[in-house]
Amino acid sequence: MASSSSQNKPETINLNDTPSVMPEVWRPYFLSINGPVSVTDSVILNGETATAVAAGLCTPEDAKILAGRTDPQIINESLALTIQCTATVSNMGRRLHVRNMEVKALRSQVTIITKVAEGE
Repeated sequence: MASSSSQNKPETINLNDTPSVMPEVWRPYFLSINGPVSVTDSVILNGETATAVAAGLCTPEDAKILAGRTDPQIINESLALTIQCTATVSNMGRRLHVRNMEVKALRSQVTIITKVAEGE
């Protein structure tokens, strides 16, 4: 029964404690049949480069998940990912367009204020 009192005590967490083994850092390496993908290679213009980059973006955990999927499931998930990526890029484009319009409006205001200030 003496052990029951020790079971009621919550364990304290040491925030300064570090794990004995650090997790392995995942670094993608894009290797096509022509060698490593460089900054001058184009994903848009070269299907082999696109395949190498897409394959390199899958983490080892993704590879485990995909191993249990059927081909149609993988294709559907690839299409869903493509749509998500396209939507994200489109959203960024819209934001940049809005920001550009804001900058143009501010430049116009600065020009007007400058002309008014010079006229005084």
